[in-house]
Amino acid sequence: MGSKRLPGKMLMCLNNLPIIDWVYKRAKKSKLANEVIVAIPISSSDDALDAHLKTIGAKIYRGSEDDVLARFYLCAKQNDASHIVRVCADNPFIDPQEIDNLINFYLNNDFDYVYNHIPRNNKYPDGFGAEMISVLVLEKMYLMANKPSQREHLLNYIWDNKNSFSISTFNPENELINHPELRFDIDTIEDYNYLNSFKEIDINCTAEEIVRLSLSKRN
Repeated sequence: MGSKRLPGKMLMCLNNLPIIDWVYKRAKKSKLANEVIVAIPISSSDDALDAHLKTIGAKIYRGSEDDVLARFYLCAKQNDASHIVRVCADNPFIDPQEIDNLINFYLNNDFDYVYNHIPRNNKYPDGFGAEMISVLVLEKMYLMANKPSQREHLLNYIWDNKNSFSISTFNPENELINHPELRFDIDTIEDYNYLNSFKEIDINCTAEEIVRLSLSKRN
């Protein structure tokens, strides 16, 4: 809620549904994730978000606003997690099938960190996927990270020390969403206005349907 570029964005609506509802409800459709927890800051500016999340039955963890790494680690430990799949709350079109593809890729390989949320060395659009690590790796980061940027941004420590970790990604199984030029984040009012123009989209739309609509808007 304390976003400097778009304050209060989590409760702004897309098609009459708060952004956080899009993220939470679509993530809940994952067949392989055991539990969905919304890890939000303890700051008073997020009390309204906390209250809203309770009305939709979400499980909530509240922790440090600035030390996001500590927030995630302590949330994972409190809930006896072995692994975490991190979903960004400003990705309203997060796709449950792409979350499951990520989990399968992680479980079928031997990497410290895997991702498909951004088009870095893959053909994914920005905003459909997630990131996955073990809590053992998360604990190492929690104990070793000492730069403000590594505490504020959850996985910066891995990228800053990428020679110490095995990192991998992959391309979409569905080639129809191979569009790394597309972006579905909400960071600014322009991002919000663009995604809010997708009036045909509902909570059950697939990544393919969203890509198709986005491409039609460009033509």
